[in-house]
Amino acid sequence: MRIGEFDIAEPLPELRDPHMLAVLRPWIDVGNVGSLSLGRLERHLRSKELGRLYRPGRYYDFTRYRPRSYLVSGNREVTIPNTILRYANPEDGQHLITAHLLEPHLYGEDYSDALLEIIRYFGVKQYALIGGMYDMVPHTRPLVVSGLGTGENVDRDYNIANARPSSYEGPTTITYTITETATKMGLETRAFVVHLPQYLNLDDDYRGAARMMELLCRLYDLPERIAQTERGQKQYDELSPQDGQIPAGDVLSRIEEMYDSEYETDSLPEPETPLPSSIEEFLQGLTVDLDDGDSNDDDSPGRA
Repeated sequence: MRIGEFDIAEPLPELRDPHMLAVLRPWIDVGNVGSLSLGRLERHLRSKELGRLYRPGRYYDFTRYRPRSYLVSGNREVTIPNTILRYANPEDGQHLITAHLLEPHLYGEDYSDALLEIIRYFGVKQYALIGGMYDMVPHTRPLVVSGLGTGENVDRDYNIANARPSSYEGPTTITYTITETATKMGLETRAFVVHLPQYLNLDDDYRGAARMMELLCRLYDLPERIAQTERGQKQYDELSPQDGQIPAGDVLSRIEEMYDSEYETDSLPEPETPLPSSIEEFLQGLTVDLDDGDSNDDDSPGRA
């Protein structure tokens, strides 16, 4: 069955006031935080495929999102990058549509409209974007979650998630128009973003994914074990200066002080002793890396 730009599997599932949880690659999926989280959620709920774009080449440049070829039992098969939707409709839990979005290179407004058509058709009640981004935070402290939201229950949800209001200003994605239009349609909207240590370069940040899953488990009354908190903590505990991931002690101490001042003890005075010039240059270099790391391809705030 075709709904707008999407091929939808039949028979259509019965969905009761579903929420849509979306992750957008590569814009805000640093460390695969959003993708790992949706994957864990889908495995736990035994989600099934709902649909995917009929012609993904309308929106994607396949020299930037490369198709991949595989040998399966001696036969070559090709997978084409696409936006994939899955659903879960448990008997006694929140019905969910999970959306693995790839940021479009072409016809971005039409792409957003295509997602909105799915939202309308299935009567989605809440649209939420989840993911991760780099920030000047240390791996030795609890990971911060920030975000935005609309709707009457937004304050309750952000308290449950222990999330902070986002003050981000700057480049964004055309798919943010989905959130804007959804708000005008009367839907509740959410955004949850885990802030990851800027000096780390982990393909899969399991601690970040665990932090995201912890809040999703609380919001949707799911068992805490699927967050895999111990796996994430072990990954961070095994980091060392020898592997090139951890900055020198003085730099790390300064980042910890900045974190403690902003997130834990707002009343602490600023340190009076200026930083050595070498440390200042290091911190500035990290900021430049954050601003420029993906500007060639996706104008993204972090490496995904």
